[in-house]
Amino acid sequence: MTSTSRTKPSRTGRRGPTVPSEVVVVTGASAGVGRATVRAFAERGASVALLARGTDGLEGAREEVESLGGRALVLPVDVADAGAVERAAARVEEELGPIDVWVNNAMTVVFAPFKDLTAEEFRRATEVTYLGYAYGTMAALKRMLPRDRGTIVQVGSALSYRAIPLQSSYCGAKFAIRGFTDSLRAELKHDGSGVHVTMVQLPALNTPQFGWSRTKLPYHPQPVPPIYQPEVAAEAIFWAAHQRRREVYVGASSVMTILGNKVAPWAADLYLALTGYDGQQTGDPVGPDRPDNLYEPVPGDHGAHGVFDDEAYGSSPQLWATKNRRWLALAGAGLAGAALAAARRKA
Repeated sequence: MTSTSRTKPSRTGRRGPTVPSEVVVVTGASAGVGRATVRAFAERGASVALLARGTDGLEGAREEVESLGGRALVLPVDVADAGAVERAAARVEEELGPIDVWVNNAMTVVFAPFKDLTAEEFRRATEVTYLGYAYGTMAALKRMLPRDRGTIVQVGSALSYRAIPLQSSYCGAKFAIRGFTDSLRAELKHDGSGVHVTMVQLPALNTPQFGWSRTKLPYHPQPVPPIYQPEVAAEAIFWAAHQRRREVYVGASSVMTILGNKVAPWAADLYLALTGYDGQQTGDPVGPDRPDNLYEPVPGDHGAHGVFDDEAYGSSPQLWATKNRRWLALAGAGLAGAALAAARRKA
């Protein structure tokens, strides 16, 4: 089965331009960044395979894809199970066609000081958030390498460069993802492969994870401001999947976090020691009946957004500048040339 071209309906109902119909796999597709990413690809005419544990959210995502005129394949999968991920990849190619883009995004976290974690909790969070990416990458490469094409997008975080307190399992996994991705990238270059691997480093986002991840904190977890909507991340992921960039930073806060940590990590240690606990908690106590998705999905369709809509930005000027840096550089060069010419005339 081969990819075809089709005309994608526009949002207004008019026929849009003919675009290649991609086959895309998104892990963690039922909610949060994954859910928004599914929509971003579906809006451009992609056929999307939806991988996650929660069937309610997967069905909601499927309905959204189909309402946009696309094809969706629902595959309930725990990405910590390598065999299940491989079987899911095989079904994608049988039912949708050759995979063009694989987006690794599924994650879980335990909000707690490291000293309060059990070995089982840390292992589970690591298996999902780190090994899930490794298993997804393996399944994608098995199919992409013989064709010598395809793109793997690793959804990362500014926390893959600068770890913060209370999220040791998540930060450790994101660091590990960056490490194995760098190793893989060098191997692909050695082999002269046409498969591309990119990593998208995200800022704090308004997703449901803060309402359903396991926590041992006294107050409700929250993302560290500034907070962005998941659609900002999804737009960056879609864009990165169609570029040849090694990494894409999203949000000025991500840029400052990554660069600042390279310059003065000791200052970040001190700052986070003073602010990292309070900054990751609201003033609302954690209830005794709080849901927990560490081992089982939380029932219901939770969509892309969390409870921080009032605080979240719907766009990122930094991302716009990243996407348009070539034109900005040309404009800057033109302005510099005009200024130099004017100075010479005055001289």
